[in-house]
Amino acid sequence: MKIAFVGKGGSGKTTLSSLVARHLVGQGRAVLALDADINQHLAVALGLDEHLAASIPTLGDHLDLIKDYLRGDNPRIPSAREMVKTTPPGHGSRLLTVTGPSPIHERLSVDANGVRLMVTGAFTEEDLGVACYHSKVGAVELLLNHLIDGPDEHVVVDMTAGADAFASGLFTRFDRTFLVAEPTRKGVAVHEQYRRYAADHGIPISVIGNKIHDERDVAFLRDHVGDDLLVHLEQSAAVRAQEQGSPAGAVALEAANVAALDCIVAAIEGTKRDWDRLHRQMIEFHVKNARSWANDAVGTDLSCQIDPDFRLDARAVLTAAV
Repeated sequence: MKIAFVGKGGSGKTTLSSLVARHLVGQGRAVLALDADINQHLAVALGLDEHLAASIPTLGDHLDLIKDYLRGDNPRIPSAREMVKTTPPGHGSRLLTVTGPSPIHERLSVDANGVRLMVTGAFTEEDLGVACYHSKVGAVELLLNHLIDGPDEHVVVDMTAGADAFASGLFTRFDRTFLVAEPTRKGVAVHEQYRRYAADHGIPISVIGNKIHDERDVAFLRDHVGDDLLVHLEQSAAVRAQEQGSPAGAVALEAANVAALDCIVAAIEGTKRDWDRLHRQMIEFHVKNARSWANDAVGTDLSCQIDPDFRLDARAVLTAAV
């Protein structure tokens, strides 16, 4: 499954992304985590020290490598320059798997306590006034278009905060989206907006309550998000200890929070992939971007990259596994 964590800034979505990724690994699943947040904190949340986290090669700085590898010998894509964030795979394209091997995995991923991690890279001073963060996040969208996950493999993406998570077609690349919400008016204010976007595109969305103190907090969330509330996590001394510098796992996570993670994992693994939706939306957003800006930027009609005889589906997963 491909899973996204969204929410307002400070809601705890990076913490939840890391907890769920580590919980999946602890249950024997293979996990690829992608930090697509403008604030790059997932590596530290997964237990890497800040110096190592800052030294991880970034996707945003290696777009040429990514494009050259993924396009393979696809005749519809004669050069890396003609690949954009929405370019779909076709015959001749190279597909990524969760566990690799590939030059992308070898050069741009690190092991973070059992989780394979890639990062987009932070928004820098050089970007100010000349670029938007989506120019970096576009690398994640391109990867997800070419990435297949088999049984017991999961992709966990920590998305950028707020409505920016829906500012590109990236939000349609997931099988399930989790909205992390605190029990406050600001915490639930984004729910209706997120829910509308998700419903318009047929994307399952569930709310995870976070930083819960008592039943009044749970009741508040339920009053505002209704049946979308999947589960909640209590205020955690273990998470606070890690945020204060203790090694990941040094303080045991509370039993109630472990049970909540079990519930989230059950929801993930109970999700049925809609191959038709994923393929349709990949093509729709590629055509939309081509007409809006990409054709002019590249100087050619990028809709010609669409291979009508190619589908990224369960058969492609089986073929890649052979």
